[in-house]
Amino acid sequence: TAGVKKDIEKLYEAVPQLVNVFKIKEKIGEGTFSSVYLATAQLQTGYEEKMALKHLIPTSHPLRIAAELQCLTVAGGQDNVMGVKYCFRKNDHVVIVMPYLEHESFLDILNSLSFEEVREYMFNLFKALRRIHHFGIVHRDVKPSNFLYNRQLKKYALVDFGLAQGTPDTKIELLKTAHSEDQQGSCLQTNPTVALGNGVSVSVTAPKQIEQQSASKAADRRSSSLSKAQMKQGRGGKEDSVHHSVQRSVFGERNFNVYSSTYQENSSTKLIKQSKVIDVSSRKLVTKKKIISTKTVSNGAARKAASGCPLNLLCDCYATDRVCSVCLSRRQQVAPRAGTPGFRAPEVLTKCPTQTTAIDMWSAGIIFLSLLSGRYPFFKASDDLTALAQIMTVRGSRETIQAARTFGKSVVCTQVVPTQNLRNLCEKLRGTNSSCKRSQGEGPSRSENNAALPVAADKPCAPETLGKQIQHLQNFQEGDGALEMKATDMKGWDQVPDEAYDLLDKLLDLNPATRITAKEALLHPFFKDLRL
Repeated sequence: TAGVKKDIEKLYEAVPQLVNVFKIKEKIGEGTFSSVYLATAQLQTGYEEKMALKHLIPTSHPLRIAAELQCLTVAGGQDNVMGVKYCFRKNDHVVIVMPYLEHESFLDILNSLSFEEVREYMFNLFKALRRIHHFGIVHRDVKPSNFLYNRQLKKYALVDFGLAQGTPDTKIELLKTAHSEDQQGSCLQTNPTVALGNGVSVSVTAPKQIEQQSASKAADRRSSSLSKAQMKQGRGGKEDSVHHSVQRSVFGERNFNVYSSTYQENSSTKLIKQSKVIDVSSRKLVTKKKIISTKTVSNGAARKAASGCPLNLLCDCYATDRVCSVCLSRRQQVAPRAGTPGFRAPEVLTKCPTQTTAIDMWSAGIIFLSLLSGRYPFFKASDDLTALAQIMTVRGSRETIQAARTFGKSVVCTQVVPTQNLRNLCEKLRGTNSSCKRSQGEGPSRSENNAALPVAADKPCAPETLGKQIQHLQNFQEGDGALEMKATDMKGWDQVPDEAYDLLDKLLDLNPATRITAKEALLHPFFKDLRL
């Protein structure tokens, strides 16, 4: 297209060294931080070699660029980890040159993959993760589009280390960071809550606060009264005063610290008095810091009043759909949350300050879940706590609460959600379960069959209740979307061994401390003959 041609011309102008070496053919990818082009290089032997040129946005931090290059040079080039050929720089423009691997779109091949191909795919993904984890690299963005797969050649490549972080003992010098205890301390002071409607809510806080709840009830009456007075004041204020409450991060992603008591008044937001939550029919809800009751307050007024609250006051908004002035005066949680929605581990969603290579294993588990169920994306949520609620519908609320305690978080859910049997779930979604087969003609279209799990509908969690989401999932499992697969088309899907679901269960372990590692996964019985 004309737009791509113009981009290629601009790239040649920005980095003129490329002109004499590469012939850029087309743009093959574009993300928040870079664009990727397909180019050919004229070799001295006379042959042309295909290369992938990754042009980083000029605003990328030099240290971040250098760290990505170091990941590629140190860990890349073997065990299915992408390597680097060359790097060109002119002023603030940097181009990383990598070998080009022609690959298939995950969605295009998802429902045509045989079970054996899925097994090989996961085995090779774990080889790549074992490699980078050995060097103390946390990829942070493991997903199908970052694990290139050439089906015909059976070649694989883990790419894009733009978000990578180092473990405390990382061997990548530029990924070494000082872990601030102050930062960790601030992470345990906040109490985000997401209201799911009809009295159902999910809240994440620190266990220390739970111990203080009984004592806080009597001691914090004055704080509660102050909070209510502020709420009334806010309700009587001008609507314009809340328009500036929306915070966005540097890279344009919405801020999901569901923490302050403001919302943006617009055509798609309205108040539902019955359930005392803000009913938002669009994603605008997740840009706010807190879902509150019908009593609202402007950000400026609340912060000003809250700043006068003594820091030793105990809050009484725990597990409620509002935020008190004491919480408003606290420092916000700070924890890494880089990654792609739908693939973030529970410890990322709950802002756990200590995140390890286990977050990559969770993401690998989500990929495996999509492969076994034939659904992609499996989870699709518009904010972190909605994503956590969706995980609960598969892994169970009690299990999620128990696991969160192990890494210093308290998750409160007003409804008990049972854990799902992973085999039953995947077989019913894929259509290989005999109890829910239906004729080919009655089944949904291919696009419907590839859609996200109903639980993970692309809607904010409010006003739809968690209970409705669970019922939706149960209805779906009872036959609402399964396709019958003919015996000749089964491709091994009628004989999936128990080891597959045992591995999936270990990958989706809610506790990062006990979640299976890449090295352990390669030794799992599921891969016994592949290791030979």
